[in-house]
Amino acid sequence: MKLDELIQTYKQRTGLNNDKIAKKLNVSKSTVGRWAKGQVVSLNSETANRLSKLLGVDIEDLLYQDGFMYRKPILGTVKAGYDMLAQEDIEDYIEVNSSDYKQGDYFLRVKGNSMELAHIFEDDLVYIQQCDTVPSGSIAVVLIGEEATLKKVIYKNDLLILEAASPNVENRYFTKKEVMELPVRILGKVLYVRREF
Repeated sequence: MKLDELIQTYKQRTGLNNDKIAKKLNVSKSTVGRWAKGQVVSLNSETANRLSKLLGVDIEDLLYQDGFMYRKPILGTVKAGYDMLAQEDIEDYIEVNSSDYKQGDYFLRVKGNSMELAHIFEDDLVYIQQCDTVPSGSIAVVLIGEEATLKKVIYKNDLLILEAASPNVENRYFTKKEVMELPVRILGKVLYVRREF
């Protein structure tokens, strides 16, 4: 059975409409409408899990068997440097394998060259696992106030250090107080870099 058939069967069995199903799943009514028409563009892991529980079927396996291409969005840009406001604007979708689909959440396009010695260059795509903490030494997307940057995160002597991988860019140091007040937040961990030729 396909996803659109499962949605229609669930609606008939429960008497719920798209709006009520959307509220149960914390998605928009139009998203449920697209699923009911067989128009699946992309499902993040959290939504797929909620949908699986609701319908009683492993949605990711179902979509894979149905020839579904696992895709994740390019969700805008991130500065490998500083002084760039965070922005989200879906540029495109990229096909990933089923393992990567389950581990990560989105791609960001890199602007700047402060991570060049870590082999992350201008216009590369970094695949991000959304999270709010990372182990020390991880490369992550970090929000400083409203400014998003890509850096190695190091915890040392009660400091949060954002370390560049370029001799031309200075590292930045934040106390616990500054982390709370600015704030400085981890948005996600870099899983890998993808380069387009």
